Order: sequence, then C-alpha cells, then structure tokens
Amino acid sequence: MDSVFVMPGTVAAPRGGILRDPHNRYETVREALSRIDKAARDMGLPNISTRLIEHNDTSDRRGPEVQYLEIFAVSIATHHMLVAEGVEPVAIVGQSIGELWALAAAGHLSVEDAARLAVARSEVLTRQSWDGKMLAVGVDGRRAESLAGLMDHPNLVLACENAPRQSVISGPRQLIEQVERVADTFGWPSLPLDVPHPTHTPAMAQAARDLRATAPRVPYGTGRWRVCSPWMGRDVGDDDPVDLVAGALTARVRMLHTIRELHAAGADAFVECGEWAVVTKFVEASIPGVRCVVPLSESDPVEAVRALAAESADAGPSRPYAVRVPVPAGAVATAPVAAPPTRVTVPAPTAPAPAPVSVSYVAPATPARAAPAVEAPAAASVSVSDGLDYASVLAELQTLYGDFLGYPPDLLGEDDGLESELGVESLKQVVLLGRVSDQFDLPDLRSNSSLLSVGTLRRIAESVVAGRAEAAGR
Repeated sequence: MDSVFVMPGTVAAPRGGILRDPHNRYETVREALSRIDKAARDMGLPNISTRLIEHNDTSDRRGPEVQYLEIFAVSIATHHMLVAEGVEPVAIVGQSIGELWALAAAGHLSVEDAARLAVARSEVLTRQSWDGKMLAVGVDGRRAESLAGLMDHPNLVLACENAPRQSVISGPRQLIEQVERVADTFGWPSLPLDVPHPTHTPAMAQAARDLRATAPRVPYGTGRWRVCSPWMGRDVGDDDPVDLVAGALTARVRMLHTIRELHAAGADAFVECGEWAVVTKFVEASIPGVRCVVPLSESDPVEAVRALAAESADAGPSRPYAVRVPVPAGAVATAPVAAPPTRVTVPAPTAPAPAPVSVSYVAPATPARAAPAVEAPAAASVSVSDGLDYASVLAELQTLYGDFLGYPPDLLGEDDGLESELGVESLKQVVLLGRVSDQFDLPDLRSNSSLLSVGTLRRIAESVVAGRAEAAGR
C-alpha cells in the first residue's frame, strides 16, 4: 500500500492532552517536541508541548505564533508515530503552512528551523495587519473564481481549490462579506474561516517581501521523503524553504489537483497528520472510495496505525516512484529564489462535498474546535425532556435531517455516512449540527467537530442523549 501523509494548515488549536500517549510511547516524538519547545523558548514563547501532553483543555496562547507551533507539534508527532510503527510515506503533502510541516517531517530542514520560520511568517503577517478574510464556498474552483471576479478587485481571488465542491476565496473583509451574500443568493453554501492571517492573495506581496528580507536563511537538504507542493504544482527539490513559505503567501493552493495526481501516480491511502479529518476530507471528496486514515481521531490511535502498517505489509513493499504533479495551465512552475513570486492565474472560470475547513484550513479547518455554523433559517424550537432516550432522539434527527435534505426520514439509516453514503456536503452538515444544537438546547454540540468527521446519525444521537443526561445531572 502506497501511503501519502497529509499535513493540515491553519486549523483550530489542538485539544489539551492530544499527544499524551504518543509522547509516552515514542522517543522520536519526545525528541521532536523537546526541539520545538527549545525553539519556542529561544523566541520568548512558552513551552508548546506542556498543554498537548497533559489533560488540560485551557491554553496559555500568546497570539497566533503558539497556535501555529501547536499545530506543527501535532503534525510532526503523528508523523513520527506512523514511522515508528512501520508506516512510511511515498510522499508528504502540506496544505498552506502545512507545507512547512511537511518539509520538516521529510528532513528538508530541521524541526527547530521549521518552528522559527513559522513564527517569522506569523510575525510579518501580524505586522502587515491586513483587514482581510477567507470564505469557504461549496462550489468548484471555476465558479468560485467567477464569484470573486464579480467584485473586480485585484486582491479578491480564488485562494484554494480543495475539492470538487470546496473552494476558498481570500480578500478584503468588506468584499468577502459581499461575496458571502452573493453566494447565498445563488444558493451556494459558504462558511467564513476563523484563521489568524488570511493569505493566498496578492495583498500578501509585501509580507512575502518582508519575510524574504528578515527571516534567517536556514540550512536545508534533499530530505528522506518526497514533498509535493500544491502551490508550485511539483515536488520540492533544492528550493530554499524561506522562498517556499514566502511564495505561498500570494499563491493559489491547488490541493485538488495535487491529490488527484498523487492518486493517479499510485497512492492508494492518505493519512492525516493532524487531530481531525481536514485534508483527508478533501481527499475523500476528490477521490471517492480512496483509503483515508486519521489516527488521532480514533479511540486508539496506535492500534489504528498498527492496522495500517499491517495492511501495508500485506500489500507488499511500496514501489518507488516520483510524484510529479503537472502544473495546470497558467500556473507558476517554480518559486523564484529571493524574488517576489509571480501571481498564479487560471483561465477564466466554468463544480463536490466541502470538508470541515481548516483551510488552509478547517476547520478544519479547522476547526473553536469546529468551523462556526453557517447562517441559516433557525430551526423551530421544540420542548424536550431531560430524559430523552436514544430511539426518540434518533427519530427526531431523522425528521430534522429529512426535512432539510428532502429525504423520507425512514431512508436515513442511523449508520449511514452522511457525506460518503447520503451525499450531504460538509457545509450543510455544519448547518444541520447547529440546528440540532438549538433544538436540543445543547450549545456545545455545534463545536463538536468529531460529529462532522464521523458523520452518522448514530453518533449525533448518542451525543444528544449524553449531553441531555449531563445537563439533567447538573
């Protein structure tokens, strides 16, 4: 089995304690976290690993720099857990800033240098203090580009092509809000992204220049594994990491194209090096039926990794092959060294299930733990008792989901995958989960991103029953 490791970009801050077990089990994880901690302390930031290896959901974050380093810590720790259990990638792919995590995982640059470069990137973006915003739209890239083009502003652009029906538009806040209203008029689902720094727009050109001028040049090598860049449309070679990170600030991220080319080259499994299904949601939407694994979302991550290792062993050794992603017409093929990047353009616009966004970005996203609910007409409030049983909750959910989706309630099986089997796009799932939260008076439910990643009525019903029981016991 040929596995690709995928690294999420800007998602929500990880849960406290998420790395407790990997930290206890694997020396390579402990070493990587120790190196990130040292780099953070050298830059005047708190230890990154402390919250992640303890069962403590509070965060002492000091701005976005710590959030980025926490995401990095989770990605690199998951990578080391996979490799320690015998799962090695044929390629590593990162989404947006996740490309930096991929470079470190592959050995193109050190963990410490990756941490320092992530903080340098955050600092130049904070200094620019651009009043921008990013919006996920549930349509293909050509429609999203046409939507952005309606406003005719050079900094309002299609930023990410994540999946057949999941694109991201980046631009000035006021224009993004207009785009959201137009999308609603067209009946296209949309979701504002909660990211510290909106990027992938020409508005970031000055930040890119500042990063090239101020970030320390770091030693880098060829690496142990291939890294495939969704914004350059090719494998990373001897490219300077500073130029790679700077160039990505203004470039479009073509995750959809990259995923499909990797699959066409022979990759048959995609493994998320993150807490939830973010990039793998894009994969599932782009290549139906492909094998996706998100170890940290499982009740026993180590067992999930070992099962994947066993499958890989049964399938025989992976064949070596080069991942060469063809550059779409009009795209920039290389990152010019020490020079501002050329703007990526695509021929004017011509859509398939959006994922919980973490853009870059979910959500995740993302990811608050899950992406915020899309504005939608409020569900009718109903009176519920604290002692709801599973069967009655399931019946109410089947009615609620059936009314929204236009399905007869009895066709909605409790174990049917909402996205994989019923075709419910992820942004619609966000809306529906918000309605469930309102209907059952469980405000925390809408932020439970695991219900989006799992996506069955059984899990949602069980969470409602547990939530009402907990509320009754207070």
